Amino acid sequence: MHKWLTVAVLCAMVCGVSLVSIGAEEEPSMPADMAQYFVGLIYRGEKWTPEVNAETTGIQKAHLANIGKLVETGQLVLAGPFGDDGKLRGLFFFDVKTMEEARKLADSDPAVRTGRLRVELHPWWGTTALRGLVKKP
Repeated sequence: MHKWLTVAVLCAMVCGVSLVSIGAEEEPSMPADMAQYFVGLIYRGEKWTPEVNAETTGIQKAHLANIGKLVETGQLVLAGPFGDDGKLRGLFFFDVKTMEEARKLADSDPAVRTGRLRVELHPWWGTTALRGLVKKP
């Protein structure tokens, strides 16, 4: 999975500098090889606890199953936790058309529904090459 994260970060750095503006009075122009994605920053939720018990283990298992399902559909390009133990726990990287779709997918996560996690969504522009990393059904 680290390979995909590296590719995404490199694409972000390359594409971040390729955004150009036509003129001061016009909207920025996006190159044809750019697309909008939605990044979900995953934070500890109001009901987060470090406790490991049958309930939290079940929620985590359902959380991972939901991620797998979304990856299979091609709606989730990548997801994963951060390596430190901060309030920011991980990220979702959605390939959907609207913020509303991304919100619906983020809210479908069992850990989000139970309040263990919360997701902050942001639109993000990146290379369409990311779509080649995920097989769409």
